[in-house]
Amino acid sequence: MDYIPNPLIIPIGIIVGILIAAPVGPVNVLCIQRAIERGFWGGIAAGIGSVMGDGLIALCAGLGVGTISGAVETHRAIIQVLGGLALIAFGTRLYFTAPRLRIVSEAESSSESLKDFVWDIPQTFFLTITNPGAVLGLFAVFGGVSTFVEVHSTIDVLLMVAAIVGGSMLWWIALSHIISRYRHQIDLRTLALVNRIAGLLLGSFGAILIAEVIWKGGSF
Repeated sequence: MDYIPNPLIIPIGIIVGILIAAPVGPVNVLCIQRAIERGFWGGIAAGIGSVMGDGLIALCAGLGVGTISGAVETHRAIIQVLGGLALIAFGTRLYFTAPRLRIVSEAESSSESLKDFVWDIPQTFFLTITNPGAVLGLFAVFGGVSTFVEVHSTIDVLLMVAAIVGGSMLWWIALSHIISRYRHQIDLRTLALVNRIAGLLLGSFGAILIAEVIWKGGSF
């Protein structure tokens, strides 16, 4: 019977995945900017990086890898500073980057694929796994999920992780599709404003992370 997973895991995992992906944070800002600038596949590529990061963290949490949670707490200051510096770097680059709005014909659009934007994946993956809040948050989520559905066996854990990843990916597919349908109404001037706002938000998130470490007198 241990090989038969709890069927309630799937819908709950999908809901958790959507709830994890939906809130506006630094990674979400970057993913949305990529979808506006580069279209559907640009948003999907950025979303995949975020989903892969969340999936890896969720897998470690589900398997009870407490050493990872402990390591994050122990070295939280340095991880937070690295993540903050990365956000500031991404934000600064985005703020000063000249807008490049990719408007393509239907024929060109049909020939585009994920491989055209594959280098966006490691960027959002790195930003996700260097966010201590995301790591500890997912560990907490797995603890809270047990109040709704039993997750005991390895099969249950793997199914829950797959459902969370699936829910997050559904969110990014839907959001990228919506943005891609209306992005043609955006001109370069508006995109430049979007880039600056996104850059300022990313930089602000990074500065807040670093400021929190300084304020608490974090030890490296």
